[in-house]
Amino acid sequence: MDKKLIAMIPARLGSKRIPRKNIRYMGDKPLIHYPIEMAKSVNRFDSIWLNTESEELGRLSSAMGIGFHKRADELAGDTATNREFTYEFLQQHICDYVVMINSTSPLLRKETVERFLDYVTDNDFDTVLSVISEKEEVFYNGKPLNFSLQEKINSQLLEPVETICWSLTAWKRETFMKLQEQGSNPVFGGVIGRFVIPKDEACDLDTLEDWKIAEGILMSRINIFEERYMEL
Repeated sequence: MDKKLIAMIPARLGSKRIPRKNIRYMGDKPLIHYPIEMAKSVNRFDSIWLNTESEELGRLSSAMGIGFHKRADELAGDTATNREFTYEFLQQHICDYVVMINSTSPLLRKETVERFLDYVTDNDFDTVLSVISEKEEVFYNGKPLNFSLQEKINSQLLEPVETICWSLTAWKRETFMKLQEQGSNPVFGGVIGRFVIPKDEACDLDTLEDWKIAEGILMSRINIFEERYMEL
């Protein structure tokens, strides 16, 4: 049986670290346009919703042909967590899986999103997290996590570490609702699948530094330069 997928794009109009980032231009269009256009382009969702407290963004969502989910007033501030606003969203929207596409990840490619959705529908995970897999020497609490101080090995031989990047996340509605109502954390609920996305697609725009890096990557895709090498 086909699984019913709906897309949820969380977006607040207010933002402290990058003021009004969702309507700020990233390259040639506002940041919020990226997830909306991406969700529409894959043509895999039963419905697409902008989850926001802002009536202005709500009107934008309607103009762009997707749904407007008006977030409850108590979830309108910057202290609201994805656990809270996703549960409130799922109370009103029936599906097998909700797929959260972050507006703060404008570098996602269509083929990556399609492969993520295939991974969700071809398996039976309760939670699917997008991660970056890196073969880097990592310390945790001052101790080496995936390497030994007794020897230096080539990076390609290291055990990779995985960082959750929140670009794409999928939750099985039934599991999420059940765990939330039991008082357990549904964000990392049930059986978890990890989907690796390319590093150059995994930005998360929390700071102005993040913004500059992401915009630089985006511009490098638009302005493709010929490879050049110095003469020896």
